[in-house]
Amino acid sequence: MRGDLTDADSVRAALDDIDTVFLIWPLLDTAPAEPLIAELAAAAPRVVYLSSTAIDDASFRQSDPIVQVHADMERRLRDAGLQPTVLRSDTLASNTRGWAAQLHAGDVVRGPDIARTAVVDEGDVAAAAAEVLLRRQDDLDRTPYLLTGPEPLSRADQVEILGAALGRKLRFEPVPVDIARARMLADGRPERLVDALITASTRRPESRLVTDDVERLTGRPARPFAQWAIDHSTEFGPRP
Repeated sequence: MRGDLTDADSVRAALDDIDTVFLIWPLLDTAPAEPLIAELAAAAPRVVYLSSTAIDDASFRQSDPIVQVHADMERRLRDAGLQPTVLRSDTLASNTRGWAAQLHAGDVVRGPDIARTAVVDEGDVAAAAAEVLLRRQDDLDRTPYLLTGPEPLSRADQVEILGAALGRKLRFEPVPVDIARARMLADGRPERLVDALITASTRRPESRLVTDDVERLTGRPARPFAQWAIDHSTEFGPRP
């Protein structure tokens, strides 16, 4: 079914005869979510929301716009009485696909640096989400699940690990944020998204958080980034 999360009629039609919703909010503002949340509150399905481990529950104002929108969505869902099951994901391993073009052209990945986090395989996040969707609400935690990989990694760590999977000696070269911003805009990314990504790279604090929530939900440990790199090595391909 095609639909529009910001259109009440579209949401209402999608919710017909639905008892569980897996929600990913794709925008950098939660104001357009008002029709969605109103329709969810009226239909009262079980809601599972994919959020971010970077949220600081002790602070109303978060480190960057991307984390802020997740914190605001969690709050809006709770305020509407929906009692969502929240899956907070760490940095997805699949984000490294953005380096593919650079690695086709050479052995250096250039971009804005960002604080280390426990990079998580998106397949583990999907498996955890599937388990949550299939379980009864009473069998789930009321506090957010924190989905992380097995160890914190910097971007330099990720590039080195990816190089090992490719049989190449790769390195990461951080670039000043003004240059990184200009390159992202030149690639055609929306300015608001670019500014949010740059803010995240400069303000998001380092995280040493590692949990076993992936294993608790799926029955197996979170997969290391090294395994992700091996599994997806063909996407980065040999240099032309």
